[in-house]
Amino acid sequence: MNAHPPSKSPPVEVLRDGALKATIWENEGENGTYFTTTFARTYQAGDGSLKDSHSFSGSELLRIAELARQAYASVNAFRRDHAPEPEPERSLSDEYRQAL
Repeated sequence: MNAHPPSKSPPVEVLRDGALKATIWENEGENGTYFTTTFARTYQAGDGSLKDSHSFSGSELLRIAELARQAYASVNAFRRDHAPEPEPERSLSDEYRQAL
């Protein structure tokens, strides 16, 4: 099963730990850019093709948690990169000149 948010764009980042991966997607919504993350375990099917599973064994959960921590840090960095530029502060003299 290969499921990810509907998007025509490739992921912005894929974090891996062996067969486990966290895939970060950039999306556009009414309020601007936002990011989602999917988690998967890649395995080789009987026909030789690679497939993704979205269930994890107990021994994989700590590794998924670490991937989630790394994805959280990456998403925060992407958000900072996409944040609107703050307007420069205007001094009182600038306000006075504009009022004239």
